Amino acid sequence: MFWIDQVVNCIDKLLFFLWAFFDSFSYLLPENKYCQPLKELLQPFLLSWVHNSGSYMCPWMIKMLNSDGKKKRVGTVVKYLLSLLDRFKPMLLKKPLRTFRRATSCLVLFSMVSATQAQITTGELKGGDLNSINTAVPFITIAPDSRSGAMGDLGIASRPDLNSQHYNVAKYPFMKEDGGLSISYTPWLRNLIADINLAYLASYYKPTPDQVISGSLRYFSLGEITFTNIQGDPQGQFTPFEMALDAGYSRLFTDNFSGGVVSRYIHSDLTSGQVVDGQESRPGIAVGADLGFYYQNDLRLSGSDAGYALGINLSNMGTPVAYTADTDRIPIPSNLGIGGRFDYELDDYNSMSFMLEMNKLLVPTRPVIDPETDSVLRGYPEPESIVLGMIQSFYDAPGINYDDGTHSSVFREELAEIMVSLGVEYWYREQFAIRAGYFHETAVKGNRKYATLGVGLKLNVFSLDFAYLIPTNGMDSPLANTVRFTLGFDFEALEF
Repeated sequence: MFWIDQVVNCIDKLLFFLWAFFDSFSYLLPENKYCQPLKELLQPFLLSWVHNSGSYMCPWMIKMLNSDGKKKRVGTVVKYLLSLLDRFKPMLLKKPLRTFRRATSCLVLFSMVSATQAQITTGELKGGDLNSINTAVPFITIAPDSRSGAMGDLGIASRPDLNSQHYNVAKYPFMKEDGGLSISYTPWLRNLIADINLAYLASYYKPTPDQVISGSLRYFSLGEITFTNIQGDPQGQFTPFEMALDAGYSRLFTDNFSGGVVSRYIHSDLTSGQVVDGQESRPGIAVGADLGFYYQNDLRLSGSDAGYALGINLSNMGTPVAYTADTDRIPIPSNLGIGGRFDYELDDYNSMSFMLEMNKLLVPTRPVIDPETDSVLRGYPEPESIVLGMIQSFYDAPGINYDDGTHSSVFREELAEIMVSLGVEYWYREQFAIRAGYFHETAVKGNRKYATLGVGLKLNVFSLDFAYLIPTNGMDSPLANTVRFTLGFDFEALEF
């Protein structure tokens, strides 16, 4: 089945990246007793999976799995990186930061290998017509921070952090600190334009142990644009921008369960009042809301501490947007997201988290229209009610059109609208993190497919995170080489 193929595709890539991570890490950290056994456990499982499942794994991945010469190829680069970092050895604490030094080199090397190979796969529509869901203000769906951006853009059930406002505000009550602030910056679509940027500011505060108030500001600059008339004559320059301002409240209901709400104001100024088709344009204004719930609990597994978490978030439920007085209003990207997480403590110093998340836009799908009569052939016309449109989004898909004149079932296209994210996070001493993930969207719904990598450093006063995106759909993707930076501060550790 189509949706099973997509799930297998995601599992293949995540398993390979896990194997490559442990393979590199076991070489760079030979004293770590877990990496080599986990790598040896994963390798035969992966080869068996490839043999038995009709795997989508790329040929270069299979070649690496069957090769024992990887260390010889990368050894010179690793030694060079380590020699550079050794020059700063007198400035570092010997044992903990030696591990940090080697792990950083591991991530740099792993990023280089992945970046040079990821373009081998292909992204095809497989005979189907593109029928993506169109919305206004899509910038509010972009993962704004580096931590989630390094784990396939997931965050509904990941460990609570400073940027939970965007993913699931209900995670905030489980934060250990009483307050904090984070600043994120993302140069966006740099393969297309050099001056598109996304900035994100988020903060939270606990007035009581079981209640949290939070807020965030998102600013999206689309760079400088020169407006022209129909003859091509310049009409002036303008820098379009979009912004969203949030306020949230969340609280604990029990020791393990919480909920929260967010209100959102959205402002989208794309034309600076230019006249379009004889009509004066105006900024698009919308208001929206999020509703989230989160549950986490501890486990004991084989004598070690473990845990799990589940989350659900309804986001951007709000009014549609119009940019002129007489044009149709465009819905904003309302979304339903469900996620889960499993934590496992390897020992007192090492822990890992594995995460899965699925998202679906609650926006009506475009119907198939008869070009002669302008009537609906398949699907449903867009309803006027926002709530009815969200409900209709679960059954209104017209079916995917194929080149041979046939089309798929409604159910199959509805499944194709589900976006899947997979992520893994490793922590050493709760101070240094290595992250990886994968995001998958079907070809007929947008064809965004990419792997993500990142690192994080957490100290007493601040935290620093970095993420890097690698497209895997085989095209010259505008998302290629996307990086994210996040700086976080703990209010309790700051002395005012």
